[in-house]
Amino acid sequence: MLIDAAKLEFKELNEKIRNADNDIELTSCIGQRFIAAGMDSKKLNIHGIPGNALGAYLNGAEISVHGNAQDAVGDTMNDGSIFVHGNIGDAAGYAMRGGRIYVKGNAGYRAGIHMKAYKEKHPTLVIGGSAGSFLGEYQAGGTIIVLGLNDEKKIVGNFPCTGMHGGKMFLRGRCKNIKFPGQVTTHIADDNDKKEIESTIRDFCNVFGINADEVLDSDFTVVLPDTNNPFKQMYVAN
Repeated sequence: MLIDAAKLEFKELNEKIRNADNDIELTSCIGQRFIAAGMDSKKLNIHGIPGNALGAYLNGAEISVHGNAQDAVGDTMNDGSIFVHGNIGDAAGYAMRGGRIYVKGNAGYRAGIHMKAYKEKHPTLVIGGSAGSFLGEYQAGGTIIVLGLNDEKKIVGNFPCTGMHGGKMFLRGRCKNIKFPGQVTTHIADDNDKKEIESTIRDFCNVFGINADEVLDSDFTVVLPDTNNPFKQMYVAN
């Protein structure tokens, strides 16, 4: 089903999406909010720039954005896939507890904030470029991977992993110029660590047409919560 969003305000647009009987091609998107919120089936291709809370509470659908996306993509999503072929705003994957978000470009502040896992659900956030400050703030579960393919000097901004008490983070490179807070530990990925993320990285690269072997032929820094002292220095990096 083809939907031209150019003259539709967000309530009308979302009603059309909910009532569609099959997959959707959405054109001329101009910042409408809450697109595909709670959607549990169908595929949605978006051309243009969706507004805040794209795929909030997503429950199994697949969304592809052929451009940039704004804030709170995948807010509290439970299952499904969101692929963004450009950059993404702040708070991507806020409190997500399942599914996957792949971003080809950069992410804003607080990506992966409050990410968690529940029973068999294991959320995954992969950022192809760099991430802003407070990446993985209060992360409680799931996996965050940042690849730094934009060749910027810092793969993440300030105060990554603040309050992190679960889950795992993988940052491509040795990350010697990043200051981590005292409640996490870091180490260079060994073969077992890299094997853990290989299938995800190959899947990400397949979506965006990137050479996976070149990406994987790199060092990765693994970040884990320090279970002996999980809440030390909540907002201060030592």
